[in-house]
Amino acid sequence: MSARVECKGLSVAGELYSLVNEEIIPGTGLNPDDFWTGLAQLVADLGPENKDLLAKRADIQSRINRWHHDHPGPIDLPAYKQFLEKISYLIPEGGEFEITTANVDPEIAAIAGPQLVVPVSNARYALNAANARWGSLYDAYYGTDLIPEDEGCEKGSSFNPERGNKVIAMAAALLDEVAPLDRGRHIDASEYTVDDSTLPAKLVISFSDGTSTGLANPAQYTGFAAEGKLQRILLESNGLHIELQVDREHPVGKMSASGLRDIFIESALTTIQDCEDSVAAVDAQDKVNVYRNWLGLMKGDLVDTFEKDGRMVTRSLNPDRKYTAPDGSEMTLPGRSLMLVRNVGHLMTTGAVLDHQGQEIPEGFLDGMVTSLCAVSNIRGNSRLPNSRSGSIYIVKPKMHGPEEVAFTNKLFDRIEDYLGLDRHTIKVGVMDEERRTTVNLKECIRAVSGRIVFINTGFLDRTGDEIFTSMEAGPVLPKEAIKVQPWILAYEDWNVDIGLHCGFRGKAQIGKGMWAMPDEMRAMVETKIAHLEAGGSCAWVPSPTAATLHATHYLRYSVADRQKELISRERASLDAILTPPLLGDRELTATEIQAELENNAQGILGYVVRWIEHGVGCSKVPDINHVGLMEDRATLRISSQHICNWLHHGICSEELVMAIMKRMAQVVDGQNASDPLYRNMSPDYENSIAFQAACDLVFLGREQPSGYTEPLLHRRRIEAKARYGF
Repeated sequence: MSARVECKGLSVAGELYSLVNEEIIPGTGLNPDDFWTGLAQLVADLGPENKDLLAKRADIQSRINRWHHDHPGPIDLPAYKQFLEKISYLIPEGGEFEITTANVDPEIAAIAGPQLVVPVSNARYALNAANARWGSLYDAYYGTDLIPEDEGCEKGSSFNPERGNKVIAMAAALLDEVAPLDRGRHIDASEYTVDDSTLPAKLVISFSDGTSTGLANPAQYTGFAAEGKLQRILLESNGLHIELQVDREHPVGKMSASGLRDIFIESALTTIQDCEDSVAAVDAQDKVNVYRNWLGLMKGDLVDTFEKDGRMVTRSLNPDRKYTAPDGSEMTLPGRSLMLVRNVGHLMTTGAVLDHQGQEIPEGFLDGMVTSLCAVSNIRGNSRLPNSRSGSIYIVKPKMHGPEEVAFTNKLFDRIEDYLGLDRHTIKVGVMDEERRTTVNLKECIRAVSGRIVFINTGFLDRTGDEIFTSMEAGPVLPKEAIKVQPWILAYEDWNVDIGLHCGFRGKAQIGKGMWAMPDEMRAMVETKIAHLEAGGSCAWVPSPTAATLHATHYLRYSVADRQKELISRERASLDAILTPPLLGDRELTATEIQAELENNAQGILGYVVRWIEHGVGCSKVPDINHVGLMEDRATLRISSQHICNWLHHGICSEELVMAIMKRMAQVVDGQNASDPLYRNMSPDYENSIAFQAACDLVFLGREQPSGYTEPLLHRRRIEAKARYGF
């Protein structure tokens, strides 16, 4: 870390000070003095309130713990609810209202589609996600398990024509579903032609027998472009676009009578560029890397060069796509995902900036100021490529507990807008519904940001982690797989949609659903993830650009807008069910069941922690205990560590058993990483392995952590590793 700079009563890490003054501020119309003055005022004015809110969290949790101690056995739900109301955990619900958020881009307000979450600390991944707005359907089918590798259809090391023919047939069948012809099938087409002899132009599909037809719904044809021998024909279904790429001289184009060489579809409509759970940013150096990449995305000039398949590749942001519309006018579609940025929550502080007393400032304050500042050039047109065409900045805010904390974020964003010279509600907010106090008061949380909210979501991992921590003293919880099917989690998923729809989200904001964690299991994803659309979700998280393309086929087939219209009249999900924790009750667990659950949790913790601590990798595909690759971030640690904490606390297992399993699973993880030359084994020298000790901290100290969060322990151990190994 370079020398610190004293500025406006703050002590700022030199590299951060230089980044803001020399790289971010130019082109914004602002000056550095105003920025640092604003940050200092923010810390002085809102810092104490931030601390008070965190203290209230701890006090409420202490009261809940005491209540469970005083009321052992099955929960008396009416008495429990009365108690929660008394301590202002459960607050009175106000009258009906609808959100008033304005200037929201259609990718959030009006069109349903997949959403990526990516660590912005990794430029390569950040660019790949931003460019995942459009994806090749042929590549997605060919390269995944949608087509079994049997009967001569192996992927192999070179192109397999037999597999290619199956891809062409599958893609044509999809077109028959989402853009059917007035007569016949797409697989039988011999030519796609745009007839623009009279306007509006129309798409003509010819067959080998000399006949022709059009689309069953001619309005689905929306544009055309030609680039040499390549013709690009644009269709639309449920707001998403489909680009037919015709090139008869292309090797794949020669395989079909129509010359169709590929089909590109709009895939990741939105991407959350993450500064939080999927990154390992523990000091000023890390934060500068995160902010610099976000700045590059906002300026449109982020570039990364890396080796792939033995050759050097340079990746940059894709340009927009241009077409001629049916009426003869020029039309432009975005070439990139609409990007949101996830800041950290209210808990963590950062040493990148110290206040006048030498104390770390709230990290969320710094994130809010810097990420918004990075976006100013973009919304003011001083960027190579636009992000929001509506002039908005989108910040996803996680780990807020209840309406007071959401209102505090609203106040924080008000102040940031004032300091940066932005109109009120330029900064939009996504509220992550992944803490129980937010869930049960979701309507009032939304009311607190009703002028700027654009997103709510659900997520099993963090939400269950908070459920276990909140109800720690109520009793031992069920195994994780059993928790997934309990009434509380099902009610929670429905409740989120119900509240969002009744608060006017339909056509204005996203209702999000959780991650599909298995990037190699695409057949299973395609078979099951349409359930997120049927549940009313207008976006859902996917682990890769390929997964986004495949998940987009669900949105092409299914109208979420129509489904939300149906759901808005159903009875609201049960609050009583949500407040009923997933306790073991009278169920008896065998020693085998206990062992298996502990091994699964321990292996998952160790497999992720070792990459976080030793390599600074905040999100990656980590093999589980059965060697299935899962896309993991910190939420995995929270649920798994809290689950073991709960069983330890209630005597389901002993510390000796857990430690023995931790050591054995460390050996398993070491074996899974044996091919990595940079990997440091955790075994057999467990005492000197910082990663192993960090995993043990999460398990044995987890009950003492605020809300069961993993960040304080992980940050401390990562800083230790950076010091030891000179990262």
